[in-house]
Amino acid sequence: MSGERRLTDAPWLKPGPAARVLELLNADGEEARVVGGAVRNALLGLPIDEIDIATTAVPEEVIRRAKAAGIRSVPTGIDHGTVTLVVDAKPFEVTTLREDTETFGRKAKVAFGRDWVRDAERRDFTINALSADSAGCVHDHVGGLEDIAARRVRFIGEPERRIAEDYLRILRFFRIHAAYGAGEPDRASYLACISGRAGLMGLSAERIRVEILKLMVAGGAIVAVNAMADGGLLLPVFGGVAYTGPFARLIGIEQALDLPPDPIRRLGALAVAVTEDARRVASRLRLSNAETKALDSMGHRWWRLAGMDEARAKRRLYRLGEDRYRDRLMLAWARSREGSDAASWRELAGLPARWIAPRFPLRAADFVARSLHPGPELGQALALAEDAWLAADFPLDQSSLDAIADQAVARVTRERKA
Repeated sequence: MSGERRLTDAPWLKPGPAARVLELLNADGEEARVVGGAVRNALLGLPIDEIDIATTAVPEEVIRRAKAAGIRSVPTGIDHGTVTLVVDAKPFEVTTLREDTETFGRKAKVAFGRDWVRDAERRDFTINALSADSAGCVHDHVGGLEDIAARRVRFIGEPERRIAEDYLRILRFFRIHAAYGAGEPDRASYLACISGRAGLMGLSAERIRVEILKLMVAGGAIVAVNAMADGGLLLPVFGGVAYTGPFARLIGIEQALDLPPDPIRRLGALAVAVTEDARRVASRLRLSNAETKALDSMGHRWWRLAGMDEARAKRRLYRLGEDRYRDRLMLAWARSREGSDAASWRELAGLPARWIAPRFPLRAADFVARSLHPGPELGQALALAEDAWLAADFPLDQSSLDAIADQAVARVTRERKA
């Protein structure tokens, strides 16, 4: 199957760091090619973020050649044959060809080899197993070019076997399909994912998190998520109900508002109805503190944002801040079943663009001047005054502020004497 296509536009075909690494490794009987995602994206005309390189040279030889050429090498995964070469501040993962000698999940024993076919056959999907040489000739040993043309994501060989080697490949299948596939997922691969779904329970939360958050923002996320829900593959991930309708509607709302896709916002639409959901999902995916707080805020009484007038919306925006206000509002909108063209929701969503919340103008000194001493009563008076200031529609004139402060002090004083 080798040499069926030739690339004419790829970074390694032009003078630069990638071409320099290939030239270094393509000498004295050794061969190097660009592999994986970079070749896939070049064929699809998509941006290329990372360039990974495979070589027949063993790691020690890669390091030796790099040192002789004045190139920095980092043994990032030398036990598995990977050395990172840094050229002009750009890293390139260089991995020696491998073949499985014993297969038992992720801990499969591998040996370094020189067979490009065997190396391709041990990868996950056909479109990820393509390689390209320094002249742009694409080498296809597993039918990846045909699948690229069809925008089809398909496991190499027997899907069940590929999945059993690493159950994370179930999530990768849907994530890669969402990013690069078209139409419904490949049937044989899909059925194998369903059969192997129990294996998801044994994966670490950190590995699941990476795949799920990437899936959330992929172009075909709606199709992939619906397929996962139909196959019972979301329950083992989230441990609860998945809401595919609000998820799809939120994506439509993002697009209508010209907002970039946000993985946590989309995750909230898919998996969060109340704050308990947010905490469960955050725990299962080991989300960061910031991500957990954002998800928790989305789930907190989002239904109260429906039907707000502008005065109430301003108070919500003041309390929540722009990002939390927008995310919670969009969740409420997505769950309302109203379309992305609903005028009332668009008006509420546009509030941060036309109104900037003022700062609360009263300070502790204003209450100390009214004979309150620092302590719990002072904090209570500040909170009461802020509530009254919001209810009065954010007045800034001194007479209104004095009246609000006086009323707060009077109430605290009454409660102390009661």
